[in-house]
Amino acid sequence: MLVPGKPANEAVRIQALQDLKLLDTAPEERFDRLTRLAKRLFNVPIALVTLVDKERQWFKSCVGLDTTETPRSVSFCGHAILQDQLLLVPDARKDERFHDNPLVTGDPNIRFYAGYPLTVPNGNKMGTLCLIDTKPRELDDEERALLRDLAGMAEQELMAVQMASMDELTLLSNRRGFKMLAQHALDACARLEKPATLLFFDLNDFKQINDLYGHAEGDSALKNFADVLRIAFRESDVVGRLGGDEFVALLTGSSHVETTAIMARLKDILEERNATLRRGYAIRFSVGQIEYNPQRHDTVDKLLADADGAMYAHKQALKRC
Repeated sequence: MLVPGKPANEAVRIQALQDLKLLDTAPEERFDRLTRLAKRLFNVPIALVTLVDKERQWFKSCVGLDTTETPRSVSFCGHAILQDQLLLVPDARKDERFHDNPLVTGDPNIRFYAGYPLTVPNGNKMGTLCLIDTKPRELDDEERALLRDLAGMAEQELMAVQMASMDELTLLSNRRGFKMLAQHALDACARLEKPATLLFFDLNDFKQINDLYGHAEGDSALKNFADVLRIAFRESDVVGRLGGDEFVALLTGSSHVETTAIMARLKDILEERNATLRRGYAIRFSVGQIEYNPQRHDTVDKLLADADGAMYAHKQALKRC
């Protein structure tokens, strides 16, 4: 058996997969209808939409199997994401990569496999739409084209997931995505009695940047500030753009000292970025900071409202200075 290798950009690919927030989620009709359609059109017992994680392949949609994942080391899809086109295995028993694979020698007794890699807009391959049969078979040109079209539909659904919870300009979570992730984080903090802090950022004089330098430059300022946030905060923090020039970051499990240190790092990184940009303006921000109180902040919206108020109080204080 040949264990599948890993793409050269594996770390970036895994981050893109995690950013989709699809792993270990409930079944969804938009993916299930594709696997049902594939099973019926190709008359196979098994059809899957798979996502290839660090050490496993997980099934976002599965018809014909009772399990939800298998180790990546024995997966056919781990091989499929290493190429751009269809991976076709007419008879796994005669293929040196798979003939002694436990998925071939035991349940589900794979003989035939056909999988198209699913690629998101940044070029990363997340997994596959694949067909499995317990009998050897081939695909003719028309069938290959049909499977490619179904894979294209699955890619469109992945893109819809990505864009529904991601800000297209900055590639941070948008308001919807942030609220969803932040609520999970707050629920965990409440359950584990851990602290959390919300930071609400608003760029100062952002309208002036647009008016004096144009909207393209304004977009550049937003992207640069998003990059600074991405660098300054930890992987465990939830960072997002709510809209316009408003950004937020939820720090979980952080003490006051740790939060202060992160804010100091953020300011240092922003100063370095401003010096590197050499524009006629500097990116500056006001910030509102609110400590999470489970009794008061039973929803993310209430925490956001308090942080928004704190941020505007900070803005007014700056104007008086």
